[in-house]
Amino acid sequence: MSDLPSATRSESRQRPTLAITCGEPAGIGPEISIRAAWELRAEVRSVLLGDAAYLAQTAHGLDASIALSAISLQAFRNTGLPDFPQDRLTVIDCPVNEPIVPGVLDARNGRAVLQALDIAVEGALKKHFDAIVTAPLQKSTINDAGVPFTGHTEYLAERTATPQVVMMLAGGEHPHLRVALATTHLALKDVPAAITFDSLSRTLDIIHADLRDKFGIAKPRILVTGLNPHAGENGYLGREEIDVIIPTLDAAKARGMDVAGPYPADTLFQQKYLEHADCVLAMYHDQGLPVLKFASFGQGVNITLGLPIIRTSVDHGTALDLAAKGLGEADHGSMIEAIRTAALMARAKNSL
Repeated sequence: MSDLPSATRSESRQRPTLAITCGEPAGIGPEISIRAAWELRAEVRSVLLGDAAYLAQTAHGLDASIALSAISLQAFRNTGLPDFPQDRLTVIDCPVNEPIVPGVLDARNGRAVLQALDIAVEGALKKHFDAIVTAPLQKSTINDAGVPFTGHTEYLAERTATPQVVMMLAGGEHPHLRVALATTHLALKDVPAAITFDSLSRTLDIIHADLRDKFGIAKPRILVTGLNPHAGENGYLGREEIDVIIPTLDAAKARGMDVAGPYPADTLFQQKYLEHADCVLAMYHDQGLPVLKFASFGQGVNITLGLPIIRTSVDHGTALDLAAKGLGEADHGSMIEAIRTAALMARAKNSL
C-alpha cells in the first residue's frame, strides 16, 4: 500500500480522514455511522467499513439523497483511497456471508465484522486514516464465529502490539469532563490487587502523554480518586491510598506531571474541582463512569489511550431491539461526538 500523496496529507490536516467501522450489522451501527458521517461530511472525510450493499440499502432508507461510493478491499490495498467528492461517502466493502436481518444476530457474519476492524487498523498504521471511530460490536457473535474476542480495547491493543492501554470516556455539559480508569472490566474483589505502583504509574504516563500529544494540552492536570470510601480516611478505611496511590502520585510529580489526589470519589465530581482539571483518573469502572454517563449518556465518547493510533467510539451498545424496529429509532448523537473528538485529536496530533 502506498503512502498518502502530499495533497491528501494537506487535506487531512483540514478535513481529517476517519475510518468508521460500522460494527454489528444487525444492530444500529450501520444507521448511526451513515447518519453521523453524512451530517459531518463538510468537517471530516469519513470512510465507512462494512457490507457495501447493506450500507447502500440503509442509506437509501434513511434519505435518498445520501450518496455512497464503494471500493473493494483489494482496490484499497492496491491504490489507496480514491478522491471522491465531498458530497459522497466512501465505503470499503467488507461483505458479510449471510443476509442481514436487523435485530437478529448471525455468527456466520462474525468474521466479516472483525475484518472491517482489521482493515481500519491496517489503514491507520499505514497513515491512510488519521483516526478510527468504531460503532458497537456484539462480542458474542465474534466468539460464536470461533474467534476469541473480549472487546475493541483489548483487540486493538493486541493488533498494535501495545502492552497497556487506558480507557477514557469524555462528554457531558462540562467541556473538560474526562474520566479515565485505572482498571476496567474486573470483578470488584480483584481491583485492589490490580492497583500497583507500576501499573498506576504507567496509566498516569499514558494519560499525560495522550492529553498532551493527541489533545494538544501542553500541561495536563490530572485529578486522582482514592480507592476506598473517604480516600481511606488516613488508613482507617484501607491502606491502598497510603501504600500505593500517594507514592505513585509523588513519583509522577517528580517526573514533572501535574497530578493531585487522592480525592474521595463521592465529592470530587464538582464544578469547583473539574474546572481546573483535564482528566479524572478513577480506580475502577463503576467508581467513575456512572457520573460521566449520567451527565452525558447518548452524547459521550469512549477513547482508547496509549495506542499508536487514534481510536474513539460511542458510549453505548448494539441496541438490537431498536434496530429490529426499523430505521429512525436510533440516536446518533454519540457517534457525532465520537467523530468530532477523533477529528479534534487528529488535528492536534497533525499539528505537532
